[in-house]
Amino acid sequence: MQALLRPANALVLLTYLALSAVPFVPLLLGKPVEGPWQIVGIEFTAWAAAWALFRRPAYFHWLLLPAFLALPTEIYLIVFYGQGISTHHLGIIAETSPKESLEFLGQKVWLMLAVMIAVAAWWVLSFRAARKTRDLDWNDASRKLVLGMLAVLTAVAAYGWEFGVAPAKPASASVAAASAPPASGSDSEEEEEEEEASAASAGLDYTGWQLPALPHWAKVPVDVDAFINSWPFGLVARGWDFYKERRYLADLDERSRRFSFGAQQRERDSVAEVVVVVLGESSRYDRWSLNGYQRETNPLLGKEANLVTLSDVITPVSATRLSVPVIISRKPAVQSLKDGFTEKSFITAYKEAGFKTWWLSNQISFGKFDTPVSVFAKEANVVQFMNLGGFTNGSNFDQILFDPLKIALADPAPKKLIVLHTLGSHWNYSQRHPQAFDKWQPSLYGVDKPVYTDLKIKPQLNNSYDNSILYTDWFLAQTIGQLKVAAPMAALLYVADHGQTLYDNSCRLAFHGHNTQYEFHVPAFVWYSHQYQDRYPDKVQQLQRHRKAPLATENMFHTLLDLADIRYPGDKLEWSFLSSQFKAHKRVVDSYGWTDYDNASLKGDCREIIAGKPKASKRGKK
Repeated sequence: MQALLRPANALVLLTYLALSAVPFVPLLLGKPVEGPWQIVGIEFTAWAAAWALFRRPAYFHWLLLPAFLALPTEIYLIVFYGQGISTHHLGIIAETSPKESLEFLGQKVWLMLAVMIAVAAWWVLSFRAARKTRDLDWNDASRKLVLGMLAVLTAVAAYGWEFGVAPAKPASASVAAASAPPASGSDSEEEEEEEEASAASAGLDYTGWQLPALPHWAKVPVDVDAFINSWPFGLVARGWDFYKERRYLADLDERSRRFSFGAQQRERDSVAEVVVVVLGESSRYDRWSLNGYQRETNPLLGKEANLVTLSDVITPVSATRLSVPVIISRKPAVQSLKDGFTEKSFITAYKEAGFKTWWLSNQISFGKFDTPVSVFAKEANVVQFMNLGGFTNGSNFDQILFDPLKIALADPAPKKLIVLHTLGSHWNYSQRHPQAFDKWQPSLYGVDKPVYTDLKIKPQLNNSYDNSILYTDWFLAQTIGQLKVAAPMAALLYVADHGQTLYDNSCRLAFHGHNTQYEFHVPAFVWYSHQYQDRYPDKVQQLQRHRKAPLATENMFHTLLDLADIRYPGDKLEWSFLSSQFKAHKRVVDSYGWTDYDNASLKGDCREIIAGKPKASKRGKK
């Protein structure tokens, strides 16, 4: 014990203890830590494994340098966003240029530099201490015993990884019924659990051998999420996930690498013009006062001249990663459930026509639900993902997009396309807006991790949702305001990816993935400047004419090209609602299979889309 208290030994041990304590920073903020004992057990085992393999700290301490350098970022994200470094954050770090970093940090760059110097000095001092001491060498027989145990655990885990793990014996029906949560909420968590269970039981088949699955009782008791959340060893898992996502992104990009539209503007001139596309998130048509909602959720947009709302737009699927590709590319609705697409998006068509393009996002870049969208984002000349938080916890408000938008509008390129991908009204709704927009109460504002399956919070949930729409109204009005100042000839198209079900009347469902009209019917509008109207009077006339036409997000790609008068061989002007050639087409939604939306019935207060019966006064029900 006396040897451990020597300065060099104490510095090394306290350093490793401090690194291991990082996942428990939320406790200092009065917030809980999920699976604390699992994290402790994983970290203890990982340190023992590292010590046993390398024998002395001096031999593995240099491997901890990435953890030291990432430490300030990890703590910052935990404190302000409730989560540590993720695959998405690694993507931002890898893809942000030094110039963009300086613009984002501003005056904070000096503070960041000072912190990094301090952390580097800490690593150097602790490394010198690790090299100096020999008291912490692991030389006795216990080291061989630990190595043997680690070898056995690794072999068992590898067997389960390759051949799968047999499922646990199911609990009795009565026990299952007693533990079942109330009917409600998103199905995403259940689907994720099913995917993980099927993956665990199936194995990965790297060897091609056919052997029985590992018995469930022999499964190595390591929770993947707990390992990822551990520190510093969880960084390895996060780095591996990042590598896999990069490979997946590269594969998706390779499918369409040689694709070209052959697009060009009909009038090739240098007249300055700006087109802005705002992709909304989880926004519901009938919660906009622009569309007749009794609460004034759009007080600012309601005062805008030259703003034309589209009253009948539907999305074929109610999931962002599936719906956005249909909006921004020619991917047919019936292919939206299939992974990837062999064509590029409207961004490439604009680039071919001479526009400089931006993708500015407050969403996530990497992850199994996000990469299919970010592969299209990569087509832009400038790509910036600004969200340092997440979807289900605190994150940046959409107004973080204003600064990069100003920079884009100030760019000397005469022709610009700017895509703003917002976080909109994604759950948790009360975390999507500042307190100044907490108008309707009681709300969920300030409630950490509310239980969305609890029907008792229905009023608070609905009030918070409306408050998020109120903030979206402000965000869009400010965006239009920037266009008025910086871009005399401009047009903006807004469309949401999908809507939400919100315990409507007697409906016991909330969020999305429930095949309801509330999720398929989305808000959309077009705003244009006076100069745009002067240049394209026919397009504005057709926009007014088709504002109540039955539209789908499949129409958006063709309309967006028509918005800038861009043409390409084989284009479909009959799908653009800015064209005199426009024709309504069959609209399908993924509701118990592909269902003809305009020849289906609405079931119950949830308004589920059911195939087979024509709707009675469909528009009157919205």
